[in-house]
Amino acid sequence: MTYEEFVQYAETFARDNREPGTLSLRHLQRLVSGQHLGALRPATARLLEHLFGEPIAILLAPPKTLADDDENSASELRQLLDAARRVDGSTIELLHQQLDAIRRLDRKLGAIVVRDELNAKIRQVQRLTTYSLAPGTREPLAALLSEMHTLAGWQALDLGDIPNAWQHYEQSRSAAAQSHSIANEAHAAAEQAFVLIDAAATHDAIDLLDHARRRADTAAPRILRAWLAAAHGEALAAHGDQSASLHAFDHAAHLLPDDPADDRPYVALDPVHLARWRGHALARFGHPDAITVLTDALNRLDPTFVRAETALRVDLATAHAANGDRDEARTHSDHAAQLAAQVGSARQSRRIKTLLATVR
Repeated sequence: MTYEEFVQYAETFARDNREPGTLSLRHLQRLVSGQHLGALRPATARLLEHLFGEPIAILLAPPKTLADDDENSASELRQLLDAARRVDGSTIELLHQQLDAIRRLDRKLGAIVVRDELNAKIRQVQRLTTYSLAPGTREPLAALLSEMHTLAGWQALDLGDIPNAWQHYEQSRSAAAQSHSIANEAHAAAEQAFVLIDAAATHDAIDLLDHARRRADTAAPRILRAWLAAAHGEALAAHGDQSASLHAFDHAAHLLPDDPADDRPYVALDPVHLARWRGHALARFGHPDAITVLTDALNRLDPTFVRAETALRVDLATAHAANGDRDEARTHSDHAAQLAAQVGSARQSRRIKTLLATVR
């Protein structure tokens, strides 16, 4: 920017962010040349700190020489390499445990509570992955990073941020490729298909899930293959293909193990969640079995899955509305609206708003 452009930018920034500080052209020129006299006004200092994301002492410090920068950069690289070198199997397992804890908080409290923590953890693992030189460490770190990005993608989708969700899933697929795990790649691609469903690109979602299922057929745990089949069933339901959708759910039920092992990548699927997914498809089709399937799933659902309950109640409201029972539809939609507000689910709030237009 020219000096004049930057002054205008700072003025707009201050107004948009309710900063009282001001910066004139003359003052800016003095600051840049190092000729500022005395201490800055606190409001101006705060404006500059907010603009650049750096303390004012750093902003006004003398510039470093090239030699200083070279030495600092080399020292920083050595530190990052040393940190990555200390990562071992127990460290990676601890990071997985931290991710599992974030997942539990996310499903109970919503993305608005834990997304900052997750994004910070992503930056940490990304740094360790980037500077890890050992193949036996780099690959499991990349697999972990892929799982973190899939959760972040789901959070962004739930918050209504479709572009950011897409970017997280792209990063998840890239990290999965680094991990050389077909299971992680298939899972990341399948998660991305839900962005396509929300964007009404259902045909593309079906193709993506079909490819993911084919890749995973011989190289993924049984629980993941069941999850992929159920995800495929949801995409087919969104596309309006009832027969193929229900067939996919039948196949998912056939694949679902009685006692799922603690396999990775993590997926939340058991008979209750599978019934919830199938009920969602049935509700889309106005199928007479939808209310029975969804009610049974609601009665058996783990109460910590608050966002899942929100979606389930929206489906129940949809099914009751299709059956002509407006009172029951309003009961479930009102309850769903309360839950959606609690966890900050813009995705479910949008569905509720659409539904209420038909039952009020």
